Amino acid sequence: QVQLVESGGGLVQAGGSLRLACAASGRTSSTYAMGWFRQAPGKEREFVAAIRWSERSTYYTDSVKGRFTISRDNAKNTVYLQMDTLKPDDTGVYYCAAKTITYYSLASQYGYGYWGQGTQVTVSS
Repeated sequence: QVQLVESGGGLVQAGGSLRLACAASGRTSSTYAMGWFRQAPGKEREFVAAIRWSERSTYYTDSVKGRFTISRDNAKNTVYLQMDTLKPDDTGVYYCAAKTITYYSLASQYGYGYWGQGTQVTVSS
């Protein structure tokens, strides 16, 4: 089992910044990567960013490229999502997830076997 605890959400004005953190505990060695997903009201959950534990490669959905940065601290088993130049469209519940199934791409939520409880991000215009 892997436990994920997110923190760092909140209310921010457009153009502002927030940093989300996801602390992982338990059998993290059974996971291949960490991802962030978000779900806006009335919309389906979508991929935001991902990073593998063993590589420095990072992956982003097009709408956040150049504004968001995903990083990790392996010693702390923690993954971060630095969000800059936030827009109202970035509003939603942000979920941290641990990838356990290699068959699916990093952007597919079906490859992630563990999820955090979610943290609310609200960007006002």
